[in-house]
Amino acid sequence: MNGLNDRQSEAVMQTDGPVLLLAGAGSGKTRVLTHRIAYLIGEKCVDPYNILAITFTNKAAGEMRERVDSIAGRGAGWVWVSTFHALCVRILRRYIDRLGFDSSFTIYDSDDQKAAVKACIKKLNIDSKQYPEKMVIREISKAKEQFVAPYEYDREASGNYRKMQIARIYTEYQKRLKQCNALDFDDLLYKTVELFQFHPDILDSYQERFKYIMIDEYQDTNHIQFLFVKLLASKYRNLCVVGDDDQSIYKFRGANIYNILNFEKEYPEAKVIKLEQNYRSTGNILKAANGVISNNEGRKDKALWTEKDDGEKVTFNLFDTEYQEADGVVSEIMKLHSEGRPYHHFAILYRTNAQSRIFEEKLMLRNIPYKIIGGQNFYGRKEIKDIISYLKVIDNGQDEIAVRRIINVPKRGIGDTSVSKVMAYADTYDMSLIDALFSVSDIPGLSRVAAKIDSFTSLITEFRDYLGDGASLGDLYEYILEQTGYMSELVAENTDEASVRIENLNELKNKIITYESETEEPSLSGLLEEIALVAEVDSLSENEDVVLLMTLHSAKGLEFPCVFLGGMEDRLFPSGMALNSDDEDAVSEERRLCYVGITRAREKLYLTASRQRMLNGSTNYNPISRFVKEIPGDVISMNGNGTYAIKKQSEKIEKPNYNKTFAKTPMFGREFKVAGGEIDYSAGDRVSHIKFGEGTVLDISKGSKDYEVKVLFDRKEYGVKCMFASFAKLKKIN
Repeated sequence: MNGLNDRQSEAVMQTDGPVLLLAGAGSGKTRVLTHRIAYLIGEKCVDPYNILAITFTNKAAGEMRERVDSIAGRGAGWVWVSTFHALCVRILRRYIDRLGFDSSFTIYDSDDQKAAVKACIKKLNIDSKQYPEKMVIREISKAKEQFVAPYEYDREASGNYRKMQIARIYTEYQKRLKQCNALDFDDLLYKTVELFQFHPDILDSYQERFKYIMIDEYQDTNHIQFLFVKLLASKYRNLCVVGDDDQSIYKFRGANIYNILNFEKEYPEAKVIKLEQNYRSTGNILKAANGVISNNEGRKDKALWTEKDDGEKVTFNLFDTEYQEADGVVSEIMKLHSEGRPYHHFAILYRTNAQSRIFEEKLMLRNIPYKIIGGQNFYGRKEIKDIISYLKVIDNGQDEIAVRRIINVPKRGIGDTSVSKVMAYADTYDMSLIDALFSVSDIPGLSRVAAKIDSFTSLITEFRDYLGDGASLGDLYEYILEQTGYMSELVAENTDEASVRIENLNELKNKIITYESETEEPSLSGLLEEIALVAEVDSLSENEDVVLLMTLHSAKGLEFPCVFLGGMEDRLFPSGMALNSDDEDAVSEERRLCYVGITRAREKLYLTASRQRMLNGSTNYNPISRFVKEIPGDVISMNGNGTYAIKKQSEKIEKPNYNKTFAKTPMFGREFKVAGGEIDYSAGDRVSHIKFGEGTVLDISKGSKDYEVKVLFDRKEYGVKCMFASFAKLKKIN
C-alpha cells in the first residue's frame, strides 16, 4: 500500500476478528487507522454506516475525520468518528428515557459537580471538613468507573463508617442529578453501559450498527470503557484496538493498563501486530527512550527504531539551583531562536505544575512569548460560566446548579436566605428549584422578595419564548446580555479586568456563531453538549509563535522539534510519592511518563536538573533522576557538573555498602574542631540525626567558621541534606 511500511500494511488488511496493534510513539498509528477504514470501505465493501472509530480527544477525532474523508471520499461520512463521551451522549440523547431521564439532560462540569455534592453533604448534616467535596467526588468517580451503583457501594461499605457516609452522599447525589435531569461525565459511560445491560434490544441495534470497531489509545481506557467496548463488540468481535502500554500514564484518572496487557486473554484468537518504526524522532532520542523504558518489567516487548540519522546526542545539564536551571533553558532557547528557529519549536515539560513559575519568570525577563497549557479552561471563567448557565436554564430548567448560579447574577436582591427557603419548599413538595421559583407566591416568608423572583422567572420565560419564535442562538446570546444588563455592567465598570471579561464574552459569541454555521441542525442542546465535551488540549492553536510550557501528562499526543525536560531529580521525577509507594507499578508509571516526555522530541532533547531546589518551603538536595542514568552513555552528553554528580552517586548513593570500611578523607583527618567542640566522623561513616534518623556521610567541606556536612539519610522522604556540623549534632554510629 502506498506510503505504508510492511507492518502498517499488515495492520490495515487484518480486518476480521480481534486485532491488537502495539503502536510505539510516532509510529504512524493514525495513518494506519485511517487507511484501515478506507480499506474496509474500498476493498472489503463494508458499509461506512457499520464502522466506528473511537479516540480520546475531540482534536484527535477531528483530525481522523478529516483524514478519513480525504482518503475514503464522500461515502466515509457515515463512519462514526467520536470520543467515548461524545458517542455515549448521542446514544443517551436517543434512549435515556428508558432510564427515567429526559433527552434534554444537562452535562455537569467539575464546578457543577462540586456544588451538587456540597448541597448533598449539607442536606445530610455531614461534616464537610471530614468529608471534603473533592474527596467525595473522587470516591464517587472511582465507583462509577468500576460500574458500582450507590446500593452496591453501600453494601460493600458495611462496617466501614467512612465509606458508609460516602455511600449516603453518593445515593443523595444521584437522586439530586435525577431531579435536575443532569449527568456528570462519569455518568455518560455509566448510563450507557446500564442502558446496554438492561435493554438488550438497544444493545443489539448498536451491535448491528457497529460491526467494525476501532479504539485508539487503548492503554488509557478504564474499566467502564472496557465494559462498554466489550458489550458493543461481543456480537461480531471485529475489534481493533491500538495502543502502547509504554505510554500508559493516566492511572490517577482510572486508566487500567491491564486492559491492553490482557487483551489476548480476553480475546484468545487476537492477532497482534507491532508498529515499531518511528517517523518522528532522531536515532539518539529513540535509543534514549528505549534505554529508559527497558527497565520496566511486565511490558510488551518492543523497541522503537528509525531510518533517520542518529542526530545530536541528548544533552543533560546539572545546575546549582532551580533559578540557574531555568536561566540555562531560556538562554538556550534564545540562542536557537537567534539561529532562526521560531518560538513554537520549543516546549518546556515538567513533572508538576508548580515548576512552571520560575521558567515563566525567566521567559518574561527576556521578553519571550509563552503559553501555559493546563491553566484555567476558557469555559471555567466566571463570566463564561454565568452566561452558559443562562443558556442551560433556558434549555433545561431542571438544572438546579445553573439556576442557583444566575438567580442573583447580575444582582437582583435575591439573597442566599431566600433561595434556601425556596429550596426547602422544593424538597418538601418534591419539585425542582425552578418550578418552586415559579410558584413563589405559595411559599410563606418570601413576600418581600417575591416580586424580584417573579422578575427573574419572567425573564427566563421571555428568553425561552424568544428562542421558540425562531431566533438564532447568536441572537439569543445578544438578547441575554442586553436584557440582563450583564454587558452594560461590565462596560460601566471600565476596568482592565472588565475589559478582559468583555473580550471573553465576545469570544464565546464567536464560538456560538461558528457552531451555527458549521452544524447542519444547530440547537441549544447541541451547543451546550459540544461545549461540555471540549478538552483543554483541543483548544491549542498551532499558529501561535510561543514557547509552550506544560506538564508531561498534558504533553501526551504532541510533538516538538526541541524539548526541554526540567527537574530531572529523584523525588521530583520520579516523584517522592512514587518512590515511597507500596504500589509496585508506581515507579514504572513514572518511567512510562519519562518515556512519553522523551518521545515528544523530534530533533533536540535537553534534560536538566538542579543540585538544590526549594520544595514545600525547604531546600532539598536530591540525587539526579535514575531515569537520566538509564539512558545509554553513548547517546547522552553531560556538562561537567552532571558527569561528576552521576559518578559520585554511582559510588555512594545507588548501592551503598554500609558494612564496608570507608577510607577516611585525608584532607580532613579524623576529627574536626567546631563551635560546639569536636566531631569524630568523616565521609563514609554512618551517623544519626535527632529528626532525620540514620544516614551516611557523603562529604564534608570546610567553611570560614564551621564545616558543612552532606548526609544521605535512609528515609526516602529526607534524602540528601546539607547542614552545619555545629547545628546538626550528628552522632557517629559504631
